Amino acid sequence: MNTPPAETAPPVATYDYAVLRVVPRVDRGEFINAGVIVCCAAQGYLKAGIALDEARLQALCPTADLPALQAALAAVPAVCAGGEAAGALGRLSLRERFDWLVAPRSASVQTSPVHSGRCGGALDLTLAHLMRRLVICLK
Repeated sequence: MNTPPAETAPPVATYDYAVLRVVPRVDRGEFINAGVIVCCAAQGYLKAGIALDEARLQALCPTADLPALQAALAAVPAVCAGGEAAGALGRLSLRERFDWLVAPRSASVQTSPVHSGRCGGALDLTLAHLMRRLVICLK
């Protein structure tokens, strides 16, 4: 009698993530979530999802510089990807790029504190889940 091969579960991955926040007026400290950065050095994974709700931003700050904020947000996935498109930052290691992205700063695009999580290795699905829960506000 032949037994079918056992299915192997994907390896459990530990990852770090931070939420990207748009702070149109730093002096007021009000923000909206606009993306998530996920890093798993063990799997060579560093990606960001971006979804700026322009209507919410306009409600929060009608005078916000939308093109400048969009450009700042667009730079995050480029830094995550590394390489020449990210300039000098693109030559840093994956973990160094993540650490640079999440470093505290007083700017219009900031990050939350870094949080850790575990998943079954499907990091793209984890990024999508975090985007739904923390940025797009879907269950």
